[in-house]
Amino acid sequence: MFNGIIYNQGIVKKILITKKGKSIFIKSKINLNNTNIGMSIACDGVCLTLVSIKKKILEFYLLHETINRSKFKFLKIGDLINLELPIKYGQDISGHICQGHVDTTSELVKIKKRGASKIYQFNVNKKYRKLLIEKASILINGVSLTISKITNNGFEIWLIPHTLKLTNLSNIKIKSVVNVEFDILSKYIKNYIS
Repeated sequence: MFNGIIYNQGIVKKILITKKGKSIFIKSKINLNNTNIGMSIACDGVCLTLVSIKKKILEFYLLHETINRSKFKFLKIGDLINLELPIKYGQDISGHICQGHVDTTSELVKIKKRGASKIYQFNVNKKYRKLLIEKASILINGVSLTISKITNNGFEIWLIPHTLKLTNLSNIKIKSVVNVEFDILSKYIKNYIS
């Protein structure tokens, strides 16, 4: 379980392709050691299991389901990844409850500047649009954000300078693909009504 508040990042240093998936190696200053092997860590919002750690390089293994559902199918060496450790019992939740189970990807189609802040507009596959609720929470590349507006083909979010400074959302450009996890409450309600 995560809350979408990002304090750590890492850089992809190596990618190994296998028949069943791929191993990715991320270098980070995050304070972990061998006792943390097996821990779940959100990598751009995707809950992955830490397989090994050596000289600040974290190894994760991705199966095809994760690769196909996430932006990791486009992963390249040098990519900056948002990292979040799982929340602990009693910890403040500043964002919202996130599972690290990415629903889909979305493409950035428009950027508007508002002073030091930015408004990003994303398109999303038609089958997911019923999960979009204005002012509801949404997870983009592991960052807890609020849907500011529903558009014909997707949604908009506002990014304040603090978020841009601490996350890789400052690096994305038009046509960039991001990981999206819709609010778990929206998914439960849609499933119940269906």
